[in-house]
Amino acid sequence: MKLAIMQPYIFPYIGYFQLINAVDTFVIYDNIQYTKKGWINRNRILVNGKDEYFTLPLKKDSDFLNIDQRNLADTFPQDRIKLIRKITEAYRKAPYFDLAFPLVNAIINTEEINLFRFIYRSVVQVCEYAGIKTDIVISSTVNIDHQLRNQDKVMALCQALGADIYINPVGGVELYSKETFKEKNIGLKFIQSTPVEYPQLKHQHVPWLSMIDVMMFNSKEDIQKMLNAYTLK
Repeated sequence: MKLAIMQPYIFPYIGYFQLINAVDTFVIYDNIQYTKKGWINRNRILVNGKDEYFTLPLKKDSDFLNIDQRNLADTFPQDRIKLIRKITEAYRKAPYFDLAFPLVNAIINTEEINLFRFIYRSVVQVCEYAGIKTDIVISSTVNIDHQLRNQDKVMALCQALGADIYINPVGGVELYSKETFKEKNIGLKFIQSTPVEYPQLKHQHVPWLSMIDVMMFNSKEDIQKMLNAYTLK
């Protein structure tokens, strides 16, 4: 059984969903520390031909809390109106706007205020839209020692869920040892996304934007093809 593990990200890029699609079970971390200035609650969309960040604002709290202990800001009911307006203006002329926007709108308008649950639901819903059938498991529900860190925690999750192959983004080549995984009878592979290009109206292609961009400019059939545009090392 193939398994992958990642932090939750809001509307992540296509490579995140390629990883989910490449495995049988995908574990999404909820009980690890929230990191500032990362991609957990922000991403990029195309605005007038250039990439522009959007962010889910968070309630001020301790920097040491886990992702599942953080909440969206009290101002989010107003902020989401601005975000939806921004996305609408940016993509209203995109060929698949009428198909993709209802999903994006529903995700942003959910009444959930917990950061992890908000993002988790968005990942699940985008997977359903894209036809990804992978089982998605929340890390804290797995019976392991959750005080373990890094590679040790990954291997414990693999063993607890019965995985014999662990797949990680290629950026983790320096973080994990194939020999150490082999000692636990787990194969280790790294996924490398193949660059994909698609028309973004009349603009020069801006790569690796949020999945919002992919859904707005591509049919579900084309998205399915993109999900398999990767190599395993």
